[in-house]
Amino acid sequence: MSKRDYYEVLNLDRGAGQAEIKKAYRRIAMKFHPDRNPDDADADAKFKEATEAYEILSDQEKRQAYDQFGHAGVDPQAGGGFGGGSFSDIFGDVFGDIFGGGGGRSRGGPQRGSDLQYTLDLDLEQAVKGTTVKIKVPRLVSCESCDGSGAKPGSSPSNCGTCGGVGQVRMQQGFFSVQQTCPNCRGRGQVISDPCRECGGQGRVEERKSLSVKVPAGVDTGDRIRLSGEGEAGPSGGPSGDLYVQISVRDHQLFERDGKHLYCEVPISFVDAALGGELEVPTLDGRVKLKIPAETQTGKLFRLRGKGVVPVRGGSAGDLMCRVVVETPVNLNRRQKDLLEELRGMMDERGSKHSPRKDSWFEGVKKFFDDMTG
Repeated sequence: MSKRDYYEVLNLDRGAGQAEIKKAYRRIAMKFHPDRNPDDADADAKFKEATEAYEILSDQEKRQAYDQFGHAGVDPQAGGGFGGGSFSDIFGDVFGDIFGGGGGRSRGGPQRGSDLQYTLDLDLEQAVKGTTVKIKVPRLVSCESCDGSGAKPGSSPSNCGTCGGVGQVRMQQGFFSVQQTCPNCRGRGQVISDPCRECGGQGRVEERKSLSVKVPAGVDTGDRIRLSGEGEAGPSGGPSGDLYVQISVRDHQLFERDGKHLYCEVPISFVDAALGGELEVPTLDGRVKLKIPAETQTGKLFRLRGKGVVPVRGGSAGDLMCRVVVETPVNLNRRQKDLLEELRGMMDERGSKHSPRKDSWFEGVKKFFDDMTG
């Protein structure tokens, strides 16, 4: 029977990264693991199929061979590749971090748990000034009943008789000495004859843990906070992985952040733009006065030094850049319209210099058409 596409097995796009591949495999392996599905031949077949797909796609060289030649590129019977989960020692670390451990060396004994990632959404004010946030993280923790061993209290796992506790067995294939995951203990190095009832022999149970995350001032979207030992507990009583809190700053209704600088738009009336004036503008520290000089044009930037963000890695505070937007008046009454009509007539008089940009633009347009017709 022909094999399914490895990307289809793990439900992945062909451009998936290593982190996505690992996550997809772990999800399927946890669901169809034989310890969780005893006497279920279909689950066992899906577990083996996913493991085979992971062993190929998690290795860059084998993945390239598979992407180019398909299953033939990783099938030793086809004259090339390394398929089937059995690879020679001369190719080094062959199995990768399938169960959160350290590669293709001996898998016997405790292994480090997987790292976790949690996305923390913050308001701009929280990110700039720093805060402490409580979060709840779902994760696998060591089973208290069996102390993470997976064996029923009062008993303990025993060394696998097939591999002698190392998690791998060696086979001779021609001139090569080949090692593969022990089929009896599936790389653990130990077997459990009487599993713990609380965790079903897994040694770990799922829980939601509450944690307090101290967010330093100045963080921005993409920054990460590492909480050591707050990831998943390792199998067989191994040490826990780490939790990485990924920062995501929400859009703000007034300010836009660019590194350590902040930007905001300040609408002003065309009267204030023409005659000048003073108005209040917001900052993250409160309101400040901004003086608008006469004849200010729309788009003009005013810099308020030190009113930006102090970077999380240190350094001077950024600035707040206020971009002026001249607003056209609306809902005018008859008197106001008459005054504006009078003003327009006065400004349109020959020789007036009230609109230099407008006059320059029209001169450019005239020259453009003159050149076309000339």
